[in-house]
Amino acid sequence: MKPWVHLDTANVPGGTTQLRLMQRGDEFSIMVGTNELMNSRVSGSEQALAELAAARIAGVPEPRVLIGGLGMGFTLRAALEGFSAKSEIVVAELVPEVVTWARGQLLPVFGACLDDRRVEVLTGDVGRLITTRKNHYDAVLLDVDNGPDGLSREQNDSLYQLSGLKKTLAALRPGGVLAVWSSAPNASFTRRLTQAGFAAEEVKVRARKSGRGARHVIWIATKAHQAPGQPHARFKGN
Repeated sequence: MKPWVHLDTANVPGGTTQLRLMQRGDEFSIMVGTNELMNSRVSGSEQALAELAAARIAGVPEPRVLIGGLGMGFTLRAALEGFSAKSEIVVAELVPEVVTWARGQLLPVFGACLDDRRVEVLTGDVGRLITTRKNHYDAVLLDVDNGPDGLSREQNDSLYQLSGLKKTLAALRPGGVLAVWSSAPNASFTRRLTQAGFAAEEVKVRARKSGRGARHVIWIATKAHQAPGQPHARFKGN
């Protein structure tokens, strides 16, 4: 078996964590220490993140979509396939080198998806794009860490706390969805989603499109269509 080759290292802003881009033959990996964040051969649950969200807002003709985390582009490519041809897709990536990798070493994985006219890639914290927009997005897709229990950056936790979830609720249009990827279940996060005013469903998906591999979790949380002053309807997930 071919050995892994270390291609590059990137510092995660706001902390001491480093990402390492590795390659073995035509396989790529992004790692934090000894933990693998993503692998070019394992993309099923990241694609499902966009597919599930797109299905929930299929009736929106020109959706505005915000993706937190570029990664290896699996969610972005699925979003381009799942959302309408008139969609606007903004990708917020905190680590500048990840964007550089997408156009360089990881080009075999990304292909031409970053050149799609619907796509805008911004370098920075997705939280800023959430808090500065009200009733703006039809879908917010978060895959910025290992899930609600952060691994690469402590500041990511604020996105998953009650105050952060309320900000995301405010950033969504009525009927909009928040989709969150996680490597594992988290019952307290499900409760926080409902406390924030979402109708929340926890969906278990396999890591690989073939239906094999580890079980990951995606939360699909919907902002209710409602008249001002009426309470949010709530759905208890699995």
